[in-house]
Amino acid sequence: MTSPLRAPRQQRPAPDEPPIDIRQFIDGASGLLGGAANVIMQLANRPVGYGVVESPVESGNVMIHPIKRLRTTITYLAVALMGSEEDRAAYREAVNTSHRQVRSAPGSAVRYNAFDPKLQLWVAACLYWGAQDLYERMHGPMSEADADAFYHYSARLGTTLQMREEMWPPNRAAFGAYWTENLARTRIDPHIAAYFDDLIDLRMLPRPLQLPFARVHRFFVIGLLPQHLRDEMGMTWTPRQDRLLAHTLRAIGAGSALLPTPIRVLPINIYLMDMRLRRRLGLKLV
Repeated sequence: MTSPLRAPRQQRPAPDEPPIDIRQFIDGASGLLGGAANVIMQLANRPVGYGVVESPVESGNVMIHPIKRLRTTITYLAVALMGSEEDRAAYREAVNTSHRQVRSAPGSAVRYNAFDPKLQLWVAACLYWGAQDLYERMHGPMSEADADAFYHYSARLGTTLQMREEMWPPNRAAFGAYWTENLARTRIDPHIAAYFDDLIDLRMLPRPLQLPFARVHRFFVIGLLPQHLRDEMGMTWTPRQDRLLAHTLRAIGAGSALLPTPIRVLPINIYLMDMRLRRRLGLKLV
């Protein structure tokens, strides 16, 4: 089978084409609603999953430091999507400091290295797929021009780290082939599934916060997963639940569309400002 990554690249935007205003595609609410489902997509790639679960970087463990992990994750998205080249270079170096410790030990069941650009391509693909899926669930389908512009811009989700730009599939059709092929290869073994259950049920939070929100969180997570990953997790999802999710997301999207841009993109813009302030003050970025 011919790899979609070898397809002609004639559909790249022209070098002098002005960049899109990425803020038109960003809803802060979507990141909060879809975050855990996207993490599951990413970690269903076994080397990515084992890299996170076995990571020796305690400060990045969501089960131990949930607030810090939320900050670093959203800051990465903010820098990748809305940051300058200077912002991206600074945050790349900060993330690299942590990633240098994330590599499989000789006895690990799965081999992994956080600097592997192929794994970073998969993570970027999950972030792009999840962002477009949620945007269209909330606001309806993008136009062809907007969909192409958003797709090409989203390469920054990988190139902000070590993924080379030429690794990003050249167009949406090629991405679709890459996504279908690689999603079908994902497997969730019991070791990773246990981590997912803790994440879905918000077991990193104090009990008074966990109890009222865990059930709603599980509903959104299951609903936003591709069916293949629901099957891997042994999750059920009914047509009635799907209709309820669709109506809920369209209602949230309708309300979000009425907000001024700086309010609609919260908290992503705040985390970008926080990163820039930390940098000026010489504080740790990650």
